[in-house]
Amino acid sequence: MVKIENIELGEFPLLLAPMEDVSDPPFRAVCKDHGADLMYTEFISTEGLIRDAIKSRQKLDIFDYERPIGIQIFGGDEEAMALSARIVEATNPDLLDINFGCPVKKVVCKGAGAAVLKDIDLMVRLTKAVVNSTKLPVTVKTRLGWDESSKNIEEVAERLQDIGVKALSIHGRTRVQMYKGEAKWELISKVKNNPRIHIPIFGNGDIDSPAKALEYKNRYDVDGIMIGRAAIGYPWIFREIKHYFATGETLPPPTLEERIAACRKHLYGSVKWKGEKLGILEMRRHYANYLKGLSHIKDFRSKLVTTDSINQIDDILEEIIAHYTNLATAV
Repeated sequence: MVKIENIELGEFPLLLAPMEDVSDPPFRAVCKDHGADLMYTEFISTEGLIRDAIKSRQKLDIFDYERPIGIQIFGGDEEAMALSARIVEATNPDLLDINFGCPVKKVVCKGAGAAVLKDIDLMVRLTKAVVNSTKLPVTVKTRLGWDESSKNIEEVAERLQDIGVKALSIHGRTRVQMYKGEAKWELISKVKNNPRIHIPIFGNGDIDSPAKALEYKNRYDVDGIMIGRAAIGYPWIFREIKHYFATGETLPPPTLEERIAACRKHLYGSVKWKGEKLGILEMRRHYANYLKGLSHIKDFRSKLVTTDSINQIDDILEEIIAHYTNLATAV
């Protein structure tokens, strides 16, 4: 049984990665439906939390059906990190996660996210400020290092564990790599198999199929796997991996009806959480993923991303089901 302090996650948990502008409550709901064992909010700026920025505060929204759920913060100032930890604790998540891995320029320029990989002493101070300010279990998500010449994850893991971090999720790339090239898990495995390390170590990067998940589980001996991009528009990845682990068999892909049902749940959740105008607008980026692989879907997709009425979107989704059902019948 993998545990983060007293939070039980099962024998080999599948984690949903925190992704900016993706991992909101409506998206998390469909991933939870299909087997995600632990989920995180989008990362939240400590500066935004402290100045009461509406968007940052809204990201603190969590719901009981999501548990266990972690709230993730990022920042580069000890005092701000400590104060944010207390704000987060008041919302009662199951754990608090610190982002030391985001490679995006606007975050790195603020001396936060992956920028902290260049200064391990600073990383330790920021983490300690959080650990000392909350009773919540504190976890960290990070990368192998800043670049090829500074892959310092082994030292990072030991030092973070020593100051009270309860689990570590490691993306198998450096910051300089961004999301390019292949994620290298060998160093993640070395961290896991370090006799000094006793906290759970989760691997992240490039897991996009049940077969690959099982291969990496066996080869790299991690405690669980974190999945990000492969779950966008395809929350079934979690149930497919679990089924493959249990039986060695590949589940058939979701039916068109299942895909539309998940898309519709995501849409309705988005509208409920953000309001109709913004909910419909922000849902547009997801249709291509939910409908991926359908032949000649472009016209339907164009309608979906230019329609401002939830009732009309519903009608278009019904049209898609009818159209492709008729095609299949004709064949």
